Amino acid sequence: MAPSSSKSNPPRTRKRVEVESTSLKRAKDGSAFTKCEACNKDVPVGLIDMHNCSLDSKIKMNLESQVVENVTEVKKPGERKKVGSSEVKGKKDKKEKKVKDPNMPKRPATAFFIFMDGFRKTFKEANPDEKSVAVVAKEGGEKWKSMTDEEKKPYLEVAAKRKAEYEKAMEKFNAGNKEQEQGGSDSDKEE
Repeated sequence: MAPSSSKSNPPRTRKRVEVESTSLKRAKDGSAFTKCEACNKDVPVGLIDMHNCSLDSKIKMNLESQVVENVTEVKKPGERKKVGSSEVKGKKDKKEKKVKDPNMPKRPATAFFIFMDGFRKTFKEANPDEKSVAVVAKEGGEKWKSMTDEEKKPYLEVAAKRKAEYEKAMEKFNAGNKEQEQGGSDSDKEE
């Protein structure tokens, strides 16, 4: 027999029994057992109806165990529960999403993307039947790789200019935020 991969076999579901009674015993895997008074054997709670004693003892064991079944997935030893999952209740995510400031300057395009803006237009004119974005991107990438440094120079200059403008705008933006933070803390101190 060939060894089976873990991807082809999904995790089995296991019935977990919750009871308030102390008459049950637990195995290491979490399954519950109850003692049959007629034959004095430990019977798995999930299999009480298959036990071969009298009907009265089965009914009594069922009533004692008060079975409430929760279906849970069997987890492999390497798997861990996600902290942010909805299964963990009462805990907050360690990483909360930052709210992006709408006034924050947008990052500039790189030289390649500036090149692609023009390339898309010329490619569409040359190939009006081609509708695939992937083909356009692939052709653009191949063209960019085949270009010399001299051919790339105008795009690199535009990208450098836009990056300098972005950095100035970010300095101005950050300075404005620092003033707001300091202004808010000064007003707190006066009160």
